[in-house]
Amino acid sequence: MDFRRPEMFDFHGVQMTHYFTDNWEKVQNFRARPDDIVIATYPKAGTTWVSYILDLLHFRQTDPEREATVPIADRVPFLELFLPSLYTPGAEMADALPTTPRIIKTHLPVQFIPKTFWEQNCRIVYVARNAKDNVVSYFHFEGIEKMQPEPGDWSSYLQRFKDGKMVYGSWYDHVRGWWEKKQTHSRIHYMFYEDLVENTGREIKRLSSFLGLSTSEDEKAKIREAVHFDVMKDNPLTNFADDVTLDAPVPQFMRKGKVGDWKNHFTVAQNEQFDEHYKQKMKNTTLQFKTEI
Repeated sequence: MDFRRPEMFDFHGVQMTHYFTDNWEKVQNFRARPDDIVIATYPKAGTTWVSYILDLLHFRQTDPEREATVPIADRVPFLELFLPSLYTPGAEMADALPTTPRIIKTHLPVQFIPKTFWEQNCRIVYVARNAKDNVVSYFHFEGIEKMQPEPGDWSSYLQRFKDGKMVYGSWYDHVRGWWEKKQTHSRIHYMFYEDLVENTGREIKRLSSFLGLSTSEDEKAKIREAVHFDVMKDNPLTNFADDVTLDAPVPQFMRKGKVGDWKNHFTVAQNEQFDEHYKQKMKNTTLQFKTEI
């Protein structure tokens, strides 16, 4: 199907596109349940990876057929996605999920989260990825994703990222907004992409504990194997191989999954300028990231 790449526009102070705002009233009025689990991330920060981990932690033993037959996009709906010509709107998909709990993903900044998730005191898993790898991943993703604006060249894209002129707004505002919310909200599990790469088993254990599950060591080991990046990349139920919005001869929704790939993209001058800008933007927060492991 052919459709035009969208233009960004200011939406309550955040750059967005119509694919994520056209169903806004239904998104904002979404009726959460106390056992709902929300996965929140800035785009390209490990959303699918953690979605799959949470799904397996909850349903792998009770519904093994699910892992072999249901695409991850159907198991974990994208709350604000609105492309009705191709997909059931995300809010409607989430509302109709037959599972208990319902696992729902979003890229919304903290101030846009539907209020019922707070009222119902839902568990929320936030995944943050270091800015340098995040911008590189987003750049490559925008190159093939027709629901995103044209990325342009790398140099101008990097400047746009620093200026916060990205779909879902500023990376800095996003990661800091959720970090600040976590300080006063005990049901937010704030985790880092780099920690997940460095020790997947440890992070699965932490997620299991946060969810109140008593997952056996054997089961956690099996999940760790199933969610290895290369395994997921080759799995048609997790790699979005059938996503018609991806425009590439061999669509690569999952590209590298590495920490430190930014070194293959930043020039020395770009890195120095980015570091200086980063210091200014992050000077008033305790939030810290690893850019290599």
